[in-house]
Amino acid sequence: MRWSTVLKFFLGVLLAIAILAAGGLVAARVMIARLSVPPSKPMFPNDTPTTKPPAAKPAATAKPAAAKAETPATPLPTGAFPAKVTQSIGLVIRDAPSLDAVSIGGVDFNQQVTVIETSADGSWQKIRLANNTEGWVRAGNVEKVSN
Repeated sequence: MRWSTVLKFFLGVLLAIAILAAGGLVAARVMIARLSVPPSKPMFPNDTPTTKPPAAKPAATAKPAAAKAETPATPLPTGAFPAKVTQSIGLVIRDAPSLDAVSIGGVDFNQQVTVIETSADGSWQKIRLANNTEGWVRAGNVEKVSN
């Protein structure tokens, strides 16, 4: 056996290993680059778009102010307390204390609400939002905050 044949064999093996290693490094960098970018937030039909409010905010805040001037806020019953939403995905507001009730809106995580009452069985709580919207949410998903 000649030394040139042995040298060619070892150089071929080293070249194959180098090509495989380089390909693996390139593939790893591509995967890391793709996985390091967080995905965009999904939009659902009941979500309010966040791109329109800058133009609509001044008009929207003027209308509720006029509405509040016309109709005074209903007083809080005894036992009502301020709270914040602790469910990380937010809550669905329903018009009655039942899973079969119609969904009338939602509240986001850490949003301030006022708990007005609790259902007789203790599994639902009636809340009021800052815009005076009232509805029912599952109990245990809000926690009382200090005044």
